[in-house]
Amino acid sequence: MERGKLEIDGPVARILSEFDRADKRRISIRQLLTHTSGLPAWQPLYLATGGDSEAALNAIAAEPLQSEPGDRVCYSDLGFIALGFLLERIAGAPLAEIARRRLFDPLNLQHTCFNPAPALRTQVAASETGNAYEREKVGGLAGARDFKWREHVIWGEVHDGNAYFLGGVAGHAGLFSNARDTFRLADQFIAGRTELLAPETCVIFRTNMTQRLAEARSFGWQLAEAADSTAGPALSADSFGHLGFTGTSCWIEAARERVFILLTNRTHARQPPFAMINDVRRAFHTLASATLDAKSTQ
Repeated sequence: MERGKLEIDGPVARILSEFDRADKRRISIRQLLTHTSGLPAWQPLYLATGGDSEAALNAIAAEPLQSEPGDRVCYSDLGFIALGFLLERIAGAPLAEIARRRLFDPLNLQHTCFNPAPALRTQVAASETGNAYEREKVGGLAGARDFKWREHVIWGEVHDGNAYFLGGVAGHAGLFSNARDTFRLADQFIAGRTELLAPETCVIFRTNMTQRLAEARSFGWQLAEAADSTAGPALSADSFGHLGFTGTSCWIEAARERVFILLTNRTHARQPPFAMINDVRRAFHTLASATLDAKSTQ
């Protein structure tokens, strides 16, 4: 957007021709970024495509909309997978290469990557055994019975089935990192610390772009003012954050230049349904905020 290569309110179909369909032509890039496109939350693309990863984008574009674009917030993996493909079309390069060139190398991130090398496995938290959670979700869908599900302990490879199907690199999942590198990435969304963005761009991430809807969203992030947010009462309303399914989270309180990173593991050696840890996240933010407040008065 800063380089003038992306019109945020322009139609996705202008870049992704697969979206040039009667019900998808009005979907904008902004709506994908704020989860208001109307696309469903999730579908097992590995089943919908018959196992052909090259057909993933067409499968997403063929999904019936759950609501009219702009009418409702529905967190959508499919929307962010589409954004990953959109970036590849604009840059003419694979998503992993874009991330390396635009993020990892400039920030000197030594512990952030897609598809970690086997030698890094001991630094990676293991996830569940097989894909029991997704197997339960797909139930009796066509192809599920004969699909070659992972049966081993998912360790050193992406947990999410769609990201794994897409080669471990996707717009919604697949990135591995540690707390220090995650902190460096989070800093890029704070106007006073960013090294990659114009400071005025950082205002975007603190701005509620779904004010008349049921959930407060900016580009990519949820805002703390959202009902049932995991930010908790200690963070200001314009703080923004994101959760990871396996138990991770990152919240950014840009007004006070604070970053809260919690890397936990709720999926390993457990059967679904996995523990709900949102209260843990809120308690962590309260304790961390109190500690930082105390330090600032010393």
